[in-house]
Amino acid sequence: MGNRALLAAAFPALLRHEGVWEGHYTHLAIDGALLDRHATRIICEFPDDGPHAYVQHSRYMWDDGRTWEAVLPGVLKDGRLWWDSERFHGSGWEAGDGLICLNLVRRDEADSFYHELISLSPDGRTRQRTWQWFQNGRPWKRTLCDELRVA
Repeated sequence: MGNRALLAAAFPALLRHEGVWEGHYTHLAIDGALLDRHATRIICEFPDDGPHAYVQHSRYMWDDGRTWEAVLPGVLKDGRLWWDSERFHGSGWEAGDGLICLNLVRRDEADSFYHELISLSPDGRTRQRTWQWFQNGRPWKRTLCDELRVA
């Protein structure tokens, strides 16, 4: 059985996220103050063969010309997707009703982790993601991701 069939069994809604997404990430302090805002282009792939059941290509673009790119492969194990990159490690699962949840521990920010909730619109054309950040065991910021499927 290939990766896509295994994913479809563990994450019935996840394959609907396949494609190219563009949008903006807005980072807010706990008091609502704007910390950062930048454009994004995210490509979600689900290879049927090989060690990775999920591969995300992320490109972040700021108005001042800065960019940052990452490739984030995930492995399906024990009914969850697992990531282990230089920036973070953790897992994701489907919570039901099409909601995808992630719990990710940051390696590049001391004692920092976040929970992510991903919601796809019924027509599959837009999605929203929210990140609830904790540092030293306390909430410290939120990230709002609004994306449109472009391919």
